[in-house]
Amino acid sequence: MSSIHFSKIANLLGISERQVAATVNLLDGGATVPFLARYRKEVTGGLDEVAIAQIRDRIHQLRELDKRREAILKSIEEQGKLTPELAQQIADAETMSVLEDLYLPYKPKRRTRATIAKEKGLEPLAELLFTQGKINILQEAQKYISQEKGVLNEEEALAGARDIIAEKVNEDTQARATMRETFWKKGTYTCKVIKGKEKEAQKYKDYFEWSESVLNAPSHRVLAMRRGEAEMVLSLDLAPDEEMSIEQLEALFVKGNQESSQQVKMAVQDAYKRLLKPSMETEIRLLSKQKAEEEAIKVFSKNLRELLLAAPLGQKNILAIDPGIRTGCKVVCLDKQGKLLAHEVIFPDRRATEAAATIKDLVKQYQIEAIAVGNGTASRETETFIKKIGLPKEILLVMVNESGASIYSASEVAREEFPDYDITVRGAISIGRRLSDPLAELVKIDPKSIGVGQYQHDVDQNDLKRSLDEVVMSCVNAVGVELNTASKQLLTYVSGVGPQLAQNIIDYRNKNGAFRSREDLKRVPRLGDKAYEQCAGFLRIRNADNPLDTSAVHPESYNIVAKMTQDLQCEIKDLMTNETLRKKIDLKKYVTEQVGLPTLQDILDELAKPGRDPREQFESFEFAEGINEIDDVKAGMQLNGIVTNVTNFGAFVDIGVHVNGLIHISNMGQYVKDPNEILKVGQKIVATVVEVDIERKRIALSLGNSFKKQATDHNKKEKQTANTSQKSSSKDDWQNQLEALKGKFR
Repeated sequence: MSSIHFSKIANLLGISERQVAATVNLLDGGATVPFLARYRKEVTGGLDEVAIAQIRDRIHQLRELDKRREAILKSIEEQGKLTPELAQQIADAETMSVLEDLYLPYKPKRRTRATIAKEKGLEPLAELLFTQGKINILQEAQKYISQEKGVLNEEEALAGARDIIAEKVNEDTQARATMRETFWKKGTYTCKVIKGKEKEAQKYKDYFEWSESVLNAPSHRVLAMRRGEAEMVLSLDLAPDEEMSIEQLEALFVKGNQESSQQVKMAVQDAYKRLLKPSMETEIRLLSKQKAEEEAIKVFSKNLRELLLAAPLGQKNILAIDPGIRTGCKVVCLDKQGKLLAHEVIFPDRRATEAAATIKDLVKQYQIEAIAVGNGTASRETETFIKKIGLPKEILLVMVNESGASIYSASEVAREEFPDYDITVRGAISIGRRLSDPLAELVKIDPKSIGVGQYQHDVDQNDLKRSLDEVVMSCVNAVGVELNTASKQLLTYVSGVGPQLAQNIIDYRNKNGAFRSREDLKRVPRLGDKAYEQCAGFLRIRNADNPLDTSAVHPESYNIVAKMTQDLQCEIKDLMTNETLRKKIDLKKYVTEQVGLPTLQDILDELAKPGRDPREQFESFEFAEGINEIDDVKAGMQLNGIVTNVTNFGAFVDIGVHVNGLIHISNMGQYVKDPNEILKVGQKIVATVVEVDIERKRIALSLGNSFKKQATDHNKKEKQTANTSQKSSSKDDWQNQLEALKGKFR
């Protein structure tokens, strides 16, 4: 089936079968997504990480479909009911739904009303009625009256026959496909507060009397309603119009207006209410939940990527402060490599003179270049205090998002790193290191604790972890890792490494000292050729013997660079520093069967900027002076802010008052359909205050006019497409959505 699968995936993604086949073969061989995207462009045809991940996920779904197909064929064959026609239908089934519908009549089940009726010998009567000919139904039913079998009168016989017909309708593949489409495309969520739970359900007030199309309901509302239902304060129903649904079924099964036809009609109505409706509601509820979860995970993943790839300050001597009032501010000093040099506790509110003297002494003693202040309680007061004590102007003062720092400080990772220090010191260290290199520090924290998602506790936790781990791996490998200073947690996410090899690398480094070359990696226990191939290009060695070890050039391409230097009669360092020399290189001379122009261009780019960091340059930022608490915020103010979280319904912004404001999507611009298209976590913006609710501690914001215009222009072109997609959805589209979700679920 592989070639058929490759064709399906190629058509889905709009690429060639060769690209799909090559990518699948490499993935099956243990290659990682980042490695394929970076170092196998000739083989994959230049596919990026997104496309490679889609191929990986889709081939997995199709293979699971094949496994299920084999199990179904085996089960029906063992029952002695597998006909050539049925076998062909099963072989041709392209979706899990069709496959399961075909299997349903043969699927082992508990005794049903239909099976009981069959045991009473009523199946011939059901078949006769189903033909809907001109018959006297009472006369025919009388033939099946039997005290012994428990059929006492004509009505009991007809009722049993209708039960058999109802099950037949329920198991009909066309009927189920029709109802599945109807429930998905025409279904409506109906949500109500449970009587007597009004006070308890206040946070769900918007859903006390709510109805919405299943097809168009946004993920955050689906998950909110389901959460309210799980907390037993909301009731939630999912169904299309009942009369319309029954009419659709009757059109499939009821013929004419004979007495027998009326019996079939009654059976169809029973089949819908008793069998099909509950079955389809369960299925579509599950799939709509899965769709909502996927969207929520997608939002979380995008936010996490932006946070991990936030601009690093770089190697600086940093003084970090974890603000506190009752227990004081925890202060640590870190060197350029993030090593702890000193720690103190100061009390700016009670012993300001002493605190100022301590900070000045630490700044002077450890040649501090930047100060990081955690953005928690008392952060603005601490920032104001630091500004007033007269430090040199060249020292940068930065507010750092400390979300998850407390989780890290109490973690096993923190205890391993700093066994002799308490959690307060560890938390301050984490804040300082986040300023220096956000990625290197944040990988030590469970991504779910960072707080940049929506309804992350309501989604499938395994799917969430898998998706977030992939984001972290992608970011780590995009930036590259310094082999001699990286933590175990950072090394774990390097392509081909994982937790055990990461520990082996740390152990080798501790025992033998710093790595001098990438070649030394081959001496690490259990790091074989395959792992070396996957990880070597992403690991950097500062001041290595071979200059290429500081770059993203893979060791397998070192011979190409050697040939270039031989042709130009120069050294590798000359190629890295001399643009004139690089311009003399004719890449076509170095094309081989294995290495093409994409890889050669990557090599040339890397020689120009060895080990370049793809992250943006660090920019300083300051909140508005004098706006420290929510009481200071007034409607109409324009305030500097940093986006802390982006959801489907809007973006949360830190404006420096300990309460994040919300820019609802309705305040982003006329044509904005997705906040993620115009805002990202960590982005610095100017927001306008729309409303302040001090009692509920809520601040409504709007994008500044200039930014709103940019957002509107950005999305205006997509208006027509968005409107069209809302009004209608092709059968292929909704089926693909359903099957992708269903395949993943199974």
